Amino acid sequence: MADTHNGIIIEGLRKRYGQGDTAVDALKGVNLRVAPGEVVGLIGPSGSGKSTLLKCLGAVIEPSAGRMTLGGKVIYDQGWQVADLRALRRDQIGFVFQAPYLIPFLDVLDNVALLPMLAGQPNAQARQQALQLLQALDVAHRASAMPTRLSGGEQQRVAIARALVNRPPVILADEPTAPLDSERALAVIRILNQMAQQFHTAVIVVTHDEKIIPTFKRIYQIRDGQTHEQPGQAALTPEPGASA
Repeated sequence: MADTHNGIIIEGLRKRYGQGDTAVDALKGVNLRVAPGEVVGLIGPSGSGKSTLLKCLGAVIEPSAGRMTLGGKVIYDQGWQVADLRALRRDQIGFVFQAPYLIPFLDVLDNVALLPMLAGQPNAQARQQALQLLQALDVAHRASAMPTRLSGGEQQRVAIARALVNRPPVILADEPTAPLDSERALAVIRILNQMAQQFHTAVIVVTHDEKIIPTFKRIYQIRDGQTHEQPGQAALTPEPGASA
């Protein structure tokens, strides 16, 4: 596997809810690595710790112990190592959710341009950067459309553009294909792979979607708060022309 120094490194991550006899250990020493340009699946039953892990990695909740490195920077080591978690989420982490959560009163272009505007970029520069991403994702022709005028697949492409617009080293995708049919779901995963390689982004996809699980070369399965790495089906499929 490629060097993960600038991707995602999680070491011994723990999360405990509550105290004393009522304490619940949701994460019990999770270890996980994702290289820049790599898309990795995270699977597991409900209650296994997937959501807790994603919230810790997204700096939404604080772990109880362990170490997290994103894009070559330690963000947590027995405590937060960054002063502004909101800026960390805005600039270093892209989020893609099951629902696109596009702002209904902004057109497609401004939905994508909003984050760099909030980060202080001039409006014209932010919109140009957003338009380039929409072109790469083949939805630039919808730039002036309102979100309600888009298909489900188009909305997810716009959501991916929004996640990428600040060029974060990490994208966290939480059930991004759940509402889509097979063709659109596989298209979203192809796009995530293309964008990961193009922008050197480490991507984790949390999913229950049986349609896309065969596309991953590596998978982490989380059970009872611990991760178990396994090769994905894509890694076991011979390349075209390869000998059996």
